[in-house]
Amino acid sequence: MCQHQTQCPSSEAMDREAARILAAFPEQGWSLLCNGVIIFEDTGEILPDGTILEPHRGPARHALAA
Repeated sequence: MCQHQTQCPSSEAMDREAARILAAFPEQGWSLLCNGVIIFEDTGEILPDGTILEPHRGPARHALAA
């Protein structure tokens, strides 16, 4: 699917969120990546095969320092 030189990570790759944005809709809170993944501002994702990944935010960095 990706036509970029230095291809974007595939939708199955662990770093899939590093793919380039093809279409962004910040007013709606989502973006379509080059690899077909739809990412949401709450960190949830929909993969091209329809798999839904729940939001996966970690703890704030400052909370880890305590």
